[in-house]
Amino acid sequence: MSSLKKLASQTLWYGLSSIAARFISYLLVPYLTYKFTESAYGEMSIVYSFIPFLNVIVTHGMETAYFRFGSKENEEKIYHTSSFSMMMVTAIVLMVLIKFSAPIAQLLQITAHPEYITLMAWVVGLDALAAIPFSRLRMEGKPKKFAFIKIGGILLNIFATYFFISMLPQYIQTHPNSILSSWYKPEWAVGYVLLAGIVQNVFVLLLLRKEISALRFSFDFDLWKQMMLYSLPLILVGFGGMINETFDRIMLGWWAPGGSPDANKAIVGIYSACYKLSILITISVQAFRMGAEPFFFKQAAEGNAQKTYARVMKFFVITLCIMFLMVVLYLNIWKEFIRNPAMYVGLSVVPILLIANMFLGVYYNLSIWYKLSNKTMAGAWITILGAVITIAINFIAIPYFSYMASAWATFFCYGTMMFVSYKWGQKVYPIPYATKKLIAYFVITLLLYGIYLMVEWITKNNTIRLSIATFELIAFIVFVARIEKKELKTLLQKNTSASTITT
Repeated sequence: MSSLKKLASQTLWYGLSSIAARFISYLLVPYLTYKFTESAYGEMSIVYSFIPFLNVIVTHGMETAYFRFGSKENEEKIYHTSSFSMMMVTAIVLMVLIKFSAPIAQLLQITAHPEYITLMAWVVGLDALAAIPFSRLRMEGKPKKFAFIKIGGILLNIFATYFFISMLPQYIQTHPNSILSSWYKPEWAVGYVLLAGIVQNVFVLLLLRKEISALRFSFDFDLWKQMMLYSLPLILVGFGGMINETFDRIMLGWWAPGGSPDANKAIVGIYSACYKLSILITISVQAFRMGAEPFFFKQAAEGNAQKTYARVMKFFVITLCIMFLMVVLYLNIWKEFIRNPAMYVGLSVVPILLIANMFLGVYYNLSIWYKLSNKTMAGAWITILGAVITIAINFIAIPYFSYMASAWATFFCYGTMMFVSYKWGQKVYPIPYATKKLIAYFVITLLLYGIYLMVEWITKNNTIRLSIATFELIAFIVFVARIEKKELKTLLQKNTSASTITT
C-alpha cells in the first residue's frame, strides 16, 4: 500500500472518531441551545474555552515529543518517561485548580459556580491520563482501536448529558421523595455537562487499561531533558494556538458591548453556537492532524518525502474547498441545528470562520517543516504572532463590533500564520507545493460562493437556491476530478516502489 493510501486509510479511521466527536458535539447544539438560554450556553462555552489552555499545560508537548523520539529510539523507555512526566504535571495542575477554584471562577465571570472549576479540573486530569496511551495507539498504527474507544466514550458522553439534563429531572419530578432529589440542582446545568465529561473519561481509561497497565514508573531523566528541550517551544505553540482558537469566547465575555455579564454571556452563546457550523472544516483538519503527525515523521526517512508532502497538501486543500462549499451553499439547512432562532443573528460569522479554519488546516500541513528540522521555536514565534493579532483585534474591535470582531480576528490570525509559515518553511525545508494550482482552487471556490450569494439576493425560492447550490458543488468536484485525473488514478493503485510502507 502506497504511503498516501496508508495515510488516507489511517486518517479515515482517525477521522471517523473525529467526525463522531464533532458530529455528536454538533448534535448537542440543537439539544443544548433548546435546553439552555443564550446566557447559560455562553457560560458553558466560556468554561469549555478555558479547558484547552489547561490541556496545553498538562500535556506540555509530550505527545509530539513521543512521536519524534519514539520513531528513533527505544519506544518503551519514551512511553514510560513521557507518561510519568504528564502524570506529575497533571497532579500539580489538578491541585492548583481545586485550591484556587473561586478566583478562577471570578476571572471567567462564573462567580456563582466555583464548583465548575473543580469539575473542569477532573475532566482535564482524567483526559490527560489517556493522552500518551492514545498516542501509542497512533504510533503502533491501530486506528481502529483508537476510533472505537473515542466513539464509545463520546456516545457515553451524549447519553450522560441527556440523562443529567433531561431524564434525571423528569424522574425527580415524578419521584419527589427520591434520595436523588436531595442533591439534584436544577440551576446546575453546565455542571452536569462537565459531569458527563468525567463519566466519559473514566470509561475511556477503562478501555485503555491494557495500555495503561503496561506503564512502569520508569523515568529516564536525561531522555526527559532532551524531550523537554524539543517540546518546550511547543508549549508556546499550544498556548498561542488556544488563544487563537478559543480565547475569543473569554474576551467576548469581558469586552462585548452587552451592558451586563449575562448579556455578554448571551453574545458568547450566539457566537459559539454559530461557530459550530464550521464543523466540516474542523473535522477535516482534526482528522488530518491525527493521521498526519506520525505519518510525516515516519515518511521523513524516505527519499521522496518532500514530493509526498506536496501531494498530501494538494488533496487536503481540495478536501477543504469541498467542505467549505458544503457548508456555505447549504447554510440555510445547517442553521436548523441551532434550535434557538434568537441565535441566527450570528450566522454572518460562519463563512469568515470557515475560511479562517481553512487557513489553519493549511498551516498545520505546512508546520511539518519546523518539526522535522527540529526548529520548533519557529513554530512558537509564528503562533505567538497569531496570538498577538488575535488579542489586538479583539481588544480594539470587540467593544464596537462584538462577535464580528472575533471572527475577523480569527481570519487574519490564521491567514498570517499560514503565509509566514509558508515563506519561512520554503527557505528552511523546501517542499514543491503546487502553490498556483492550490490558490486557483481556492479562488474558484470563493467565486462559486459569490455566485450563490447573488442567487440568494435575486430569489427567495428555496428550490432554486438548493438546485444552484447542488449544481455548483457537483461542478466543482467534477472539475477537480478531471484536473487531477492522473493523480487520482495513481493514488488508487497499489504502489510497490521504494515509497511503499509495509503494514
